[in-house]
Amino acid sequence: MVSLSPNDTAGFAPLAPPTVWQGWDAFVHRAPAPARDAADPVWSQTEREDYHSELAVMRTPAMDSVFTAVRRLLLVNRRQQAGARRGLIISGPATMGKTTTMMALGRSFQLADARQHPGQAARRPVLFISVPPAATPKMLVSEFARFLNMPITDRLNQTQITGAVCDLLGELGTQLVLVDDVHLLDTQRRAGAETSDQLKYLGERIPATFVYSAIDIETSSLLSGVRGAQIAGRFKLFRHRPLAYATEQDRAVWNDLVQAMENLLRLRAHRTGTLVKHAAYLHARTAGRIGSLSHLIREAALIAITEGTERITKQLLAEVELDAAAEARGRPSRPARRT
Repeated sequence: MVSLSPNDTAGFAPLAPPTVWQGWDAFVHRAPAPARDAADPVWSQTEREDYHSELAVMRTPAMDSVFTAVRRLLLVNRRQQAGARRGLIISGPATMGKTTTMMALGRSFQLADARQHPGQAARRPVLFISVPPAATPKMLVSEFARFLNMPITDRLNQTQITGAVCDLLGELGTQLVLVDDVHLLDTQRRAGAETSDQLKYLGERIPATFVYSAIDIETSSLLSGVRGAQIAGRFKLFRHRPLAYATEQDRAVWNDLVQAMENLLRLRAHRTGTLVKHAAYLHARTAGRIGSLSHLIREAALIAITEGTERITKQLLAEVELDAAAEARGRPSRPARRT
């Protein structure tokens, strides 16, 4: 029987979630785990495990496109009145890296804002929340308040919380509002429809650019009916698609991404070029999904460290079980497990 040991969580420090300011600000300013030479005796196994558990977020063509789109929207919205501002919806299948892209966008914007406003630590240029399951309008605006560490009592009603949140965000200089998991708003139900209306109202009251992230928003109820027409009329839609592998250009983009991730590895016996050699296999396993690719390589690297092999092979990659959705899409036949 496999059991957990204290080493499995060694060096782990619980962090506040990014949906509260303390956690978000820590994410923005947290330095990545330092990279050293794999043979450096000062670099302990625990530190190498931490490094490979995190790895760096790789810039992808989709991420660059989102950054450009939002940069332009910020310029368009800069002098616009309430109701006239435009936003962006990032939509795509699960494990595409939508949330990662949105958080990287917010991090980049906040760091740029800090350079433009030195010494103004009280500013809150970015707000990041996730839509709670079965959300009501009060639950949604309470997430805004929770991010800002505003005290919420049972005596405050939805209107009072909304007014306080909008006023405070204006005072704090918030310019970018990131809302994850908007596909959870089912506008065919009363609570979902009312929460959608609340989100629209917040977009009109808060002088900021709103960016939503959702799983396959085109198939949800959020863009249907009268309410959906209003959202569709104010938001651009960016489709976050899996990376293809059909053309020479597709393969070059994918191979460059795999190469960049391989360059980050610090394994003592890994053969450089192994991952790029198996780039087609990696695409088949992950169907071009960045989240699945990151999971596959990070877990394989950690197995290589903990089991002492210190290298990633195709056989090891085949042994790593991915998320259920990736496995359900099918995988190439697996070699027999190592003995």
